[in-house]
Amino acid sequence: MSDATLSRGARWFHALAGESSGNAPVWSGNASLGGETAHFIAVVPDPDNRFPRATDNVVGLEQGWLLARAVREVIAQDEASGTRRPIVAIVDVKSQAYGYREEMLGIHLACAAAVDAYASARDAGHPVIALIVGPAMSGAFLAHGYQANRIVALEAPGTMVHAMGKEAAARVTRRTVEALDALGETIVPMSYSMTSFAKLGLLDQLIEGVDADAPDAAQIERVRQVLTEQIRSARAGSRDLSHRLESAAAQKNRAASIEVRRRLAEQWDAV
Repeated sequence: MSDATLSRGARWFHALAGESSGNAPVWSGNASLGGETAHFIAVVPDPDNRFPRATDNVVGLEQGWLLARAVREVIAQDEASGTRRPIVAIVDVKSQAYGYREEMLGIHLACAAAVDAYASARDAGHPVIALIVGPAMSGAFLAHGYQANRIVALEAPGTMVHAMGKEAAARVTRRTVEALDALGETIVPMSYSMTSFAKLGLLDQLIEGVDADAPDAAQIERVRQVLTEQIRSARAGSRDLSHRLESAAAQKNRAASIEVRRRLAEQWDAV
């Protein structure tokens, strides 16, 4: 794969981790970060994938299982030493590769295995950081990135977090794309901008002023510094995801969700 045809996730993997120790569709490898060794993982296009829907940077059957294996290997390797390497998930995933074959062969199990691996790493004390450099869509983001202790993203064209693409969402809601954009200005979860996503309390830092497609050395170093700071923050904080509901943004824009959780916990404890 030439530099001209690299996906954004692959470009950032090279920028932060160098060469991969694995092959497409999942790259992984160790690299120095903030004076320690971190493990980087990215989903990249695989033109020769045997599943037609899984040739792009998507999460399909093989991607899900390979993500789980990559994370589990880090957990197993570090278990004896007591050192818990940070895991950086470089997120550039357009969708889950969802078709008839994938449904029959258990894509839900493959994606669940990846989710469980990332959550297990976080629970074991590995700081897990998601770096969003491109789209983080639907079940693909749930499998690769959403279980992270901390989520950071580039503020750049092409970065977004959502359940589905604009065109599909417009069809489902029976709106034009323009009307959908207008709706996102008043209803935060409907917006496709990273700034709006941050208002939900789910984003720990939005990194501005970085060219997502062709970053220079100074911009790459800035992203490294952000990752290092977030690793420190993750180590100092709790291993669960409760902090996502604690920010001022979350308290304002997810008030109903917080209240539902409170009532569920109250009823659960009363049983």
